[in-house]
Amino acid sequence: MKAWKTLTAIAVPSALILALAAQGPSPPNVVILYTDDLGYADLGSYGSPYIRTPNLDRLAAEGQRWTDFYAPAPVCSPSRAGLLTGKLPVRTGLYGRQVAVMFPGDPNGIPEAEQTLAEALKAQGYATGIFGKWHLGDAPERYPTRHGFDYWYGIAFSNDMKAQGRYPIEQAYALMRTGQQQKMMENFQQYSMARYATPDSAHYDIGAFRSQRAESGFADEEVQRPFNQEDFTKTLTEEAIAFIKASHDRPFLVYLPYTMPHLPIFASDAFKGQSLAGPYGDTIEEIDWSVGRIVQALEELELAENTLVFFTSDNGPWQAVSTHLAGSAGMLRGSKGAVYEGGMRVPGIFWWPGAIAPAVRSGIGSAMDVFATALSLAGAPLPEALDGRDLTPALLEGKPSPRDELAYYRQGILRAYRKGAYKIHLYPEGDA
Repeated sequence: MKAWKTLTAIAVPSALILALAAQGPSPPNVVILYTDDLGYADLGSYGSPYIRTPNLDRLAAEGQRWTDFYAPAPVCSPSRAGLLTGKLPVRTGLYGRQVAVMFPGDPNGIPEAEQTLAEALKAQGYATGIFGKWHLGDAPERYPTRHGFDYWYGIAFSNDMKAQGRYPIEQAYALMRTGQQQKMMENFQQYSMARYATPDSAHYDIGAFRSQRAESGFADEEVQRPFNQEDFTKTLTEEAIAFIKASHDRPFLVYLPYTMPHLPIFASDAFKGQSLAGPYGDTIEEIDWSVGRIVQALEELELAENTLVFFTSDNGPWQAVSTHLAGSAGMLRGSKGAVYEGGMRVPGIFWWPGAIAPAVRSGIGSAMDVFATALSLAGAPLPEALDGRDLTPALLEGKPSPRDELAYYRQGILRAYRKGAYKIHLYPEGDA
């Protein structure tokens, strides 16, 4: 394992070296907590009056809470690609041309040539685990374990796909591709909303998988079909904590992409009916519980002071489908699917006791920046073709964000651009 004298030979901020030198020879662990369709205003620290999120509010108070933080895209697949590659989805090709996200059996997926965050950190000696939704291809060669992760427990795509007994979302998008949006919305409303209002795991023919690297290659196993969505947040939390405990003697990357609060929303019995914000609030409060359990495990193992914890969402709330079962973008216009602020501006919280001083940051940040930031902390070289920025000077030294601009792409087209305090929209959009 490399000592910090190796890190000091690389061009990194002096405060970074001082902050990390006391942690010993091991580079910091990285924990990424990634929600699905969480709204900008769905946490207490971001203005929610009814959803209780004490654990996330603690991380926001003790760490850095970014007010102008963005997802790489306004929908699932390209956003996750941006996080894991540090590149705009238009650069990697991981965006939908007619349908915005990947579906079961999609021939596309993360290319072999793309280096993921897991691959880059694994090369630095990290143990790498993913727990939750992948959504970058469901063929075995696209599995996370073929792209740098040692271990994966989760599902391959969104929790509303492969629906049984209602109008398939795949057919809905087929109508969209042929320009029949009105018919698509009528069918979708007729067949889908009733199931979203009274969700049942049995209505979705989705398998939960366990995949890991083995001496002979890879060991893949379907654990449960249909997977139990009610208890899945709890299961993912337990799996992630078990991985942390098993990997505590070496640096690790834990990527926990929750399936919630993507519709249909589910919460376990312990959280049902507990939130003043209704069923949607129940799911967020359970995610907050999960965050608290992850942090508790880090503290019990005395790993918190050598771990960067990052929390965000893949895009804004899915209000185009439901207003009462989806989250809130607060004062921001738009939601999931659009490049208005409500579709791409999301919570962004960084927590690292003893290294990140408490602050509220109003500079621009993006989930694409996590790639460069994590590699910088690990002492790894940065690829030349990278759209993400290294945030370590802002996180550890209190300097301004290195990012002063942001490109808003949807389905491969540059739709809007922000420079400093100004933003231009290049194409008209609906209020989705």
